[in-house]
Amino acid sequence: MAQTLSEKIFEKASGKKVKAGDFVLADIDCAMTHDITGPLAVEGFREIVRDKKKKRVWNPGKIVILFDHQVPADSLNAAANHIFLREFANEQGILNYDVFEGVCHQVMPEKGHVRPGELIVGSDSHTCAYGALGAFSTGIGSTDMAFVFATGKLWFRVPETIRFEIEGKLPGCVYPKDVILHLIGDVGAEGARYKTAEFCGSTVRAMDVPGRMTMCNMAIEMGGKAGIVEADGVTEKYLMERIQGFRLDEKWMSDKDATFAETRKYDIRDLPPQVACPHNVDNVKPVEEVEGTRINQVFVGSCTNGRFEDIKIVAEIMGDEKVANGVRLLIIPASHAEYMKTLRAGYIEQFMEAGAIVESPCCGPCMGGSFGLLGKGEVGLSTSNRNFKGRQGSPDAFVYLSSPATAAASALYGEIKDPRKV
Repeated sequence: MAQTLSEKIFEKASGKKVKAGDFVLADIDCAMTHDITGPLAVEGFREIVRDKKKKRVWNPGKIVILFDHQVPADSLNAAANHIFLREFANEQGILNYDVFEGVCHQVMPEKGHVRPGELIVGSDSHTCAYGALGAFSTGIGSTDMAFVFATGKLWFRVPETIRFEIEGKLPGCVYPKDVILHLIGDVGAEGARYKTAEFCGSTVRAMDVPGRMTMCNMAIEMGGKAGIVEADGVTEKYLMERIQGFRLDEKWMSDKDATFAETRKYDIRDLPPQVACPHNVDNVKPVEEVEGTRINQVFVGSCTNGRFEDIKIVAEIMGDEKVANGVRLLIIPASHAEYMKTLRAGYIEQFMEAGAIVESPCCGPCMGGSFGLLGKGEVGLSTSNRNFKGRQGSPDAFVYLSSPATAAASALYGEIKDPRKV
C-alpha cells in the first residue's frame, strides 16, 4: 500500500500497518521540554508514578531539557523553575542544556537529537521545526509530556497530509520565510488543521536545512500537526556533520502514488517579499502594500530566523550603515554555536557599531519574554513566527513579520522597506 511519509513514520513507531485517520499508541524516539512547560510536565509525571515503586522516567537518554524562554532568569519564579528542572535532570540522569546553549528548536537538530524517520515530541508548538530533517515532530501539552516521561508512548491520530509542491528559483531578496508566509496567507490559519504540511518541489530541494527549518517551523501557523520535508542528500550532509557515523540508509519520503488530503501547487519565480500584518499570521501582504509603515523596533532572531544564515543576510544588507534614528534593532542568535559563527564572522562588531543590540542566545521578545518588549502603540517588525496581540509586549502594540532581508532594510530606514530597493 502506498503511504505518505507521515504514515510510514507512524507505522514504524506503532509497529503495525497504518493509514491516515487511524488511532495508534506510538513509541516516542525523543522528547523535549523547556523551562516554561517543563515544571508542569515533571509535576504530572510525579503524579503518575506516585503510587509506584518505579519513579524513573522511561528512558533518560531519550529526554532533553532546555532553558531558553526566560534566560538568564528574569524573575524569582523563573529562577525557581530553573532550580526545579536542574534537580530533576540530575535526579533522573537527563541531559539538560542550561541557560547558555540557546533556543530549543535550534539546539535539538544542531546537537544531533533529530534523525529522519523518528517520532519526536516537544512541549512547545514549534517543535514541528524538526520536520526539516525528515522526522515527524510535533508539539504536545505538559500533561501529555508527563505521560511520555512515564511510558515513552503517546496516542495519536495519524494525520492526513497536504502536499505543497513549490517550484521555481527564489527571486532576489526573497527567502524561505517569504515562501512560508505566502503559503500561510493562501491556506489560512486553519487550512491545515491536524494535518501534516509536506513541503516539496524544486524550490524546497534547493533549500539548505536552515531554510527548511524556517518552513517547517511555521507549519503550526496554518494549523498543521507537523511540517515535514523528505530526507535527501542535503539532510544527510547536515547530519553527518553532527552525528558520528551517520548515513541515510533508508529513503524517508512519500510514495508517488500515496493518498494526500490535498495537493497545492505554487510557482514562486515572481514572488515578492512577504509581510504578515497585525494581528494574525495569515494576514499576509506583499511588502509593497505595507511599505512606509513606521516602526519602533526590529527583532532578528527566534527559532524561525535566528540562524547564522539569517544573520548573514542582515549583515550584508546593512553593510556599514547605521540603524535609523528612533529604531531599536535587536539581534539574537538562536544558539551558542550560531552566536560563535556570528562572532567569528565579525558581524557582532558590525551590528554594535551600527547601533544594534546583540543578545546571548534565547527566545528574547518572541513570546513576551524578559526584554525587548513593545510598549503601548509601538510597532515592531520581527523575523519570528507569531504576531498575535500582546505576543511581544503590550496588547496595544503592533507586530509585523518578515524575512531577515526585509527586517534589515527596514531597520536602516525606520519604516517597512522593500529589500529589493536597498
